Order: sequence, then structure tokens, then C-alpha cells
Amino acid sequence: MKLSTKGRYAVMAMVDLARHAQAKPVSLSDIATRQEISLSYLEQLFARLRRAGLVKSVRGPGGGYRLARLSMETRVSEIILAVDEPISATRCTEMGATGCRADRSKCLTHDLWEELGNQIHMFLSSVTLHDVLERKLAPRIIEAPGVPGSESSMAAAS
Repeated sequence: MKLSTKGRYAVMAMVDLARHAQAKPVSLSDIATRQEISLSYLEQLFARLRRAGLVKSVRGPGGGYRLARLSMETRVSEIILAVDEPISATRCTEMGATGCRADRSKCLTHDLWEELGNQIHMFLSSVTLHDVLERKLAPRIIEAPGVPGSESSMAAAS
């Protein structure tokens, strides 16, 4: 599974907003500068985040954006889904009753990739903006029991 720049940039910008929006709204140009993201791209992302109810815009001098909820109530999965980034590891589109192959059957590994997508979604649903800011992610990584070399592979993934 590869997360596009849309999802990654939206999460980066929201973490930046959570960090800097304590006393006053944060301008997108400030976020763009700090995170090295195009301002026009951020404007598109924040329009979607606003429609999803994750941010509030403040107009006028000193305006910008604020989180719509506390950072500990805003989940990373919500941000990714708000910018239309699917959390899926399969090559299938919305499957419904049909499969991902030309003959509408499931590929042999479909269930494996579908469950991986479910696990990724569950993980991202368990992580809040506050967790990212406070770097409270390590305890969420659980080593697979009885898998040779899982310690080194998990350490490399961190």
C-alpha cells in the first residue's frame, strides 16, 4: 500500500495546525512554509478538511484555520478519508459482490490484502493528532508472536 501525497500532506498540515493553533488561527501560508508544501495544494486539501468538519476557518486580519475538535479527538484515519484517500491495500475498487479480476472473481490473495487494509485502517483510527505530536506511537506496534526476525523487522519499520 502506498499513501499518496494527498493523504501524507493532509496529515502533516493537520499536525502542524495542532502544534501552532494554540492562541490564534494559523495561516495556510505559514503551514506551507514550515512543511514545504505548495500553498495552492494546501488550499485544496483544507477545503476538503473544512467540509469534513475537521477544521474551521477564521476570516479577516489574523485569520486562518483552527482545529474543529481537540487534537486528542481527531484521528489520523479521519484526515486521510476526508481528502478522499482510500485506506486499502487491494488493487480492487469498491468490490461489492464482484471480485477484482476481469472475470469478476477474487484474486487468490484478495483476502490477505483486504485484511491488511483493515489493519492499517484500525491502526490509523487508533492514532490521534495528539499522539503524533507527543510521539506516542511506539506502544501501538505489537510484535507478531513466533515470527522469526520480527524484532528486527519491527525496529526497521519504526
